Amino acid sequence: MLFLYTVLVVCEAVLLIAGIVEQRRHQTNLDMIPTRVLVNGIRGKSSITRLCAGALRGGGLTTVAKTTGTAARFIHPDATEEPVYRKFGIANVVEQIGIVRRAAAYHPDALVIECMAVMPALQEINQSKLIRSTIGVLCNVREDHLAEMGPTLDDVARSLCRSMPEGGICVTAEQERFHILQEEADARNCRLIYADPETVSDEELRGFSWFTFKENVAIALAVAELVGVDRQTALQGMYDAPPDPGVLSVERYVTEDGKKLRFANVFAANDPESTLMNINQLLDLGAIHRPLNVVINCRPDRVERNGQMGEIIPDLDPERVFVIGHPAKSAIDAIPAEFRGRAVDLGGDRRDPEEFMAELIGRLGPDSSLVAIGNIHGQGELLLEHLAELPADDSADDSADDAPEAPVADERHVEHVETVQLYAPRLDPYQRYPEAYETRYAPQAQVPQQRTAERPYPRPDHGQDSREPWPAVAPAPEPSQPRGMFEPRVPPAPPADDSQQWQNPGEQHR
Repeated sequence: MLFLYTVLVVCEAVLLIAGIVEQRRHQTNLDMIPTRVLVNGIRGKSSITRLCAGALRGGGLTTVAKTTGTAARFIHPDATEEPVYRKFGIANVVEQIGIVRRAAAYHPDALVIECMAVMPALQEINQSKLIRSTIGVLCNVREDHLAEMGPTLDDVARSLCRSMPEGGICVTAEQERFHILQEEADARNCRLIYADPETVSDEELRGFSWFTFKENVAIALAVAELVGVDRQTALQGMYDAPPDPGVLSVERYVTEDGKKLRFANVFAANDPESTLMNINQLLDLGAIHRPLNVVINCRPDRVERNGQMGEIIPDLDPERVFVIGHPAKSAIDAIPAEFRGRAVDLGGDRRDPEEFMAELIGRLGPDSSLVAIGNIHGQGELLLEHLAELPADDSADDSADDAPEAPVADERHVEHVETVQLYAPRLDPYQRYPEAYETRYAPQAQVPQQRTAERPYPRPDHGQDSREPWPAVAPAPEPSQPRGMFEPRVPPAPPADDSQQWQNPGEQHR
């Protein structure tokens, strides 16, 4: 028995020592990254992460980023990216340790990382132990994950505040519950900055080749200003940044009987407020038009959300509401009585997809729009797969002249609507981007070189840029065979010559 106790004590001591060593190594890696941006919130975290990383890259900062949304991606300083490998496909906040270790190998100026924790306690651990951000982002407070962070929106706001950096800076575009965020920020000695979306002009928003919101751009601009990147440089960096695979987009199809169909996949915005914002923006830009049809996909483990989608039908005022999945009654009963006559139950989750798709398309008009909301899993995936099999509509866009505002006439918006695909059937996180996507967004084939310890790292200076111009360096040699956006790269090796400097992916500091 004494032997067993001895073995137990020795094992515990070994684990304790290993834990202490791992913690110190992780802290050393964090110290090698002077600016750490942790993006938290309910909706739009992945897009904001990419926008912030693009803005900092545009300002000449060597920036590493990691997203967790539609498809987890590790984004290198040259804007190329690769999937984040997860054992058994299970996400765990502990993976942030490996991300920080990989990022530190580049000796970057900044790390922009998306918060992947939902439970309030894990959000606090993610900030206080794993990332220790110098700049926090709390994009918005919406109705989602109420079981973990709720039950009220005020509770959700306070839960999200656990990711605020103590003694640091936090940027937010949340307006309705700003007072709650301010209380939590004061308790943490954190400076709270409001990123006003009204400061982003329509002309600046038109510079993007995909759909995004002024709130997201305003947050990225505020983060860029904190590290000394001017507005125009940051905007250009965001324009050049590749969008997230889950970015909002519209596809145009032609059915077998010659009907024209515009389809918007809004499954990713699975709370009512975000869903309305996305659809209204698409209508304002002319990407979709009326007559508008809505399809709600229901899931048995998301009954509350099914009802939320039904409740917003009066705000959308569609011609028809198609309900798929199970239980369809949870969405139909939530539709107000005066709109319930427009609802069409397509038969639940046991009906053959060929049948309900034939009935859905048969009820559409000759030129209409279809918006998918709710949850993507189950019959939502089948819906997307069958629509993807339809031939694309390559005819001229006749709706441009009827659009209420000028943005739809912008060529970049039209190009995105016609070419960028939101959903690939049975999304494989290790697949390559489409060739057109890589050609469009692939950065210059330059790999940053390791830099020496003599050059100091720039740190956030509350908007003041006190950095000296970086010394000029010779461009890195172009690889003989440029790799794709998703092709894994070999981890950076230490340079043979210690006098080498970084090759900046953006402009020099000013």
